Amino acid sequence: MPELCRFYGIIIRMFFNDHAPPHFHAFYGEYHVLIDIESLSILRGHIPPRARGLVVEWASLHQEDLREAWNRAERREPLGTIASLE
Repeated sequence: MPELCRFYGIIIRMFFNDHAPPHFHAFYGEYHVLIDIESLSILRGHIPPRARGLVVEWASLHQEDLREAWNRAERREPLGTIASLE
């Protein structure tokens, strides 16, 4: 699973050719969530509130980048990286 970004101990990743709806995975320690790219809501999993706020803040700044990465992932192309919050 390619890594798109890393900040404040949070790792953002995306699978190639993953299931709909378009989403990304955020990992923080033992926590793992799937976040919908359009609504920025949690589809599955749990993450502490402070980490969730950072993930949503980052994603809101990079929604278009995430959409583009999702489209590349569907075509199995390199996803590249997205700037962090730091």
